[in-house]
Amino acid sequence: MATSRAGAYLESRKNIAGSACGLVGLALTFTGVAGPYWPVVVVGLYGAGALIAPPERPAPPDFPDPSAQLDELRGDFEKLRGYLTDVELSVTAAARLRELTELLTALLDKGWVAELLAHDPEGVHVLSRIVRRDLPEAVDSFARTRWWTRMSPGTESPELHLERQLGLLKKDAENLAAGLREVEARRQETHTRYLEDRGGTGGDQPLT
Repeated sequence: MATSRAGAYLESRKNIAGSACGLVGLALTFTGVAGPYWPVVVVGLYGAGALIAPPERPAPPDFPDPSAQLDELRGDFEKLRGYLTDVELSVTAAARLRELTELLTALLDKGWVAELLAHDPEGVHVLSRIVRRDLPEAVDSFARTRWWTRMSPGTESPELHLERQLGLLKKDAENLAAGLREVEARRQETHTRYLEDRGGTGGDQPLT
């Protein structure tokens, strides 16, 4: 451990800067400028160089970018869809689940939507939360509660809770889609202003 730390210091910016300043001190010694106090001059210049050198900056952790996260999320979504096909739902809940999964499929498409999401880590987080936590938890808790409801009928229907949950999750996905649509709308408006500010220079000129 001590050997590795010593090796790291020898390669550090502080040691390199200090050594460079120390060489200046040696040069002053050889030219007679430092006089009999040359050891103090050399050590002082080394210390000054080490102090002014920028500190070592550890490399930040290499996390996957949003594009790579989307690729993993697509795989998890396919697993989720396989799980959902095995769950028995009411007609209303099945319809709401189908609407939600269709919207999620569109958002996870590899086309231009993925290009937008690649610059929207928060959007990727929203999708990940729905696919990996909220939706499977909603369906699993429904399946568990339905079993107990059959054992003790008369309680509130678990289907109603699931339908509300699916509606809320769809709202989250719709808000994400609306945000992406707003990004594209601003992009279009920006291009319109650019063309207007350019005043049509370089474009087609009317024939005279």
